Amino acid sequence: MDKITDILVIVDPLARDQPAVAKAAALARSLGAAIELLICDTKRSRPGSDALIAGPLDSILEEMAEPLRDDGIDVTTHAISGDPLHEAVIAWMRNSPADLLIKDTHHHSFVRRAFVDHSDWHMIRACPLPLLLAKPTIWDTRPVIMAAVDPGHAHDPSAGLDHHILDVAASLAKQLDAPLHAMHAYSTATIATAAVGGMPPIVVVSAEALGAEHALNRSRIRQITDQYGIEDANLHVDAAVPAEYLPRMAGECHADIVVMGAIARSGLKRVFLGSTAERVLEALPCDVLVVKSPDFAHNLPF
Repeated sequence: MDKITDILVIVDPLARDQPAVAKAAALARSLGAAIELLICDTKRSRPGSDALIAGPLDSILEEMAEPLRDDGIDVTTHAISGDPLHEAVIAWMRNSPADLLIKDTHHHSFVRRAFVDHSDWHMIRACPLPLLLAKPTIWDTRPVIMAAVDPGHAHDPSAGLDHHILDVAASLAKQLDAPLHAMHAYSTATIATAAVGGMPPIVVVSAEALGAEHALNRSRIRQITDQYGIEDANLHVDAAVPAEYLPRMAGECHADIVVMGAIARSGLKRVFLGSTAERVLEALPCDVLVVKSPDFAHNLPF
């Protein structure tokens, strides 16, 4: 990812706190980037809805922009209309110079996420820019950046997405003078079965076999991460379930941003990204930066 120069922020008229705006301001101060504040007039944000922010949308934006401008940040504001939110924002973005999109994210149940028009997941599927989903957390002075990689992904055999994830994570870490970590959870394949006295087969795995498999998987990740200058202590590779391992490691390493990838899928599977991003996003204790492979738009199923 090249140097971030313009950050587009979706302002949520249904929320009192605006972590996306706060995170954009932190990045803008560190990187000298400009900020675009975008608010969309949808059915839910109009009078009579459950909107928590009152007043004309353009006035709301100017109130948010004023203290940022006083802090020396170049801020422009845009109020648009459209439904649903993700379609209006994606259409508007075509004429924006932004190279990063930031949006607040909130916890939702799996059923709502899968079958209801939930803008977070539509944004993940369709946004052509790196998308930072901001939670109400506070970054460290030097935020910890973690890249989640998966070189064995069946839908990315060339590991092109992993290299892109690491490119983005390393670039962001360099721009913020931040520590960079990488993590990967793999499924163990070193399993043999043995029948004992007519009992059902039991799993027999030697410590040597497990150690050899672990070394092999760590070596595979090292082949990808070596060029990014990741210290050995910052490389986390274990046999584990990604949905459990990634949130746990992010917490143990005090990660502020986890960089993950999303892959376009076809047919019914477009509802579920089929990537680690969907399975662990809500469990992660930190912000998530979702990136796509360079040919993502070409492969979109809609």
